[in-house]
Amino acid sequence: MYNRREFLGTGLAALGAASAATLVPGLLRATPAEAPRWLSAPRKLLILGGTGFVGPHDVREALERGHEVTIFNRGRSAPGMFGKDVEELAGDRANDLRALRGRKWDAVIDESASLASAPEWVKLSAETLRDAVDQYLFISTRSVYHDLSAVPMHSNAPVLTLENSPVPAGQPLSYGLAKAYAEKAAHAAMPGRVTVVRPGLIVGPEDDTDRFTYWPVRVARGGEMIAPGDGSDHVQIIDVRDLVKFCVTLCENRTFGVFNGIGPQGGMPFREFLSRVQKGVGGNPTYTWVDADFLREQGHNPYGRELPVFQVMRGRTAGFARFDLTPELKAGLTIRPMEETARDTLAWWKTLPAERQAGIKTGFRPEREAELLALWKTRKSR
Repeated sequence: MYNRREFLGTGLAALGAASAATLVPGLLRATPAEAPRWLSAPRKLLILGGTGFVGPHDVREALERGHEVTIFNRGRSAPGMFGKDVEELAGDRANDLRALRGRKWDAVIDESASLASAPEWVKLSAETLRDAVDQYLFISTRSVYHDLSAVPMHSNAPVLTLENSPVPAGQPLSYGLAKAYAEKAAHAAMPGRVTVVRPGLIVGPEDDTDRFTYWPVRVARGGEMIAPGDGSDHVQIIDVRDLVKFCVTLCENRTFGVFNGIGPQGGMPFREFLSRVQKGVGGNPTYTWVDADFLREQGHNPYGRELPVFQVMRGRTAGFARFDLTPELKAGLTIRPMEETARDTLAWWKTLPAERQAGIKTGFRPEREAELLALWKTRKSR
């Protein structure tokens, strides 16, 4: 799979015992007697991070819904970016959480996607905040699943462990393993008070990875383009604005458990994905469907740099984008139309400097795409 990053894994012996901790799939709400208190008043929310891709969206969503927001980070990326509307606390997830001590919040949203996702850092944060918050919401990843072959997939599917996915001594943990053990660390520190959200690819305006952005940009450019597979492989991703809306809703409703953060329900065939992107951004492309195995032979793997978003729905990845989202939808997940995400992403992209637009990080370079199309047509004509 195409992972965002890989993390160093150290000191996991103590968490090994926690690997047996039960993750709570589905939905666990507050009791009816408690619900009015949580649903009627603004929340005091602590966001660990707050200045990266997901963070500003998270902060803006919470503020728009009337909540009081505090962010905690090292104070280096964008100090003061929210003005007086947000309290900023400075510290370090690895070794300096003093600013969090002696305070109280209703819930914490841990949305850090860098080394702060390492199990040791989540363990330290959750233990520090154990008596300071009622709810710990951790944004994890779909990459924690050990086997994605089931159709449909659910949040109670087995996750990665060092037992089922050993790591050679001295090697870093994979992104998925690091997140899986971070989840366990949160559950061990605050049993029964943890909410885990496992997003797939997070997309939309302000995403600097270009992993989704390539498709709106390429479709809008038009001309003959490679469409991978035969159109039947599914897509489940999430607009960052839908992700943060879901997370804030889970905190408002005091909803505990493990949820996936992707959409739409059951997945969307890639043919429909491209069609909806085109409806959102315009353009007049012609799609040439190119076999995924042929592309793999040429060095371009599904979900890799040149083929972001696309994954083959067979074998161990048959259920990669075929999740049943019934519990998530009941808990408040909403998914906006793909047309809207594509349109807004392209509009944001066009505000970037010309040199940035010229250096898109993913997808096929025009000359390579033309070369592959020629090779594919030659093979088909034999």
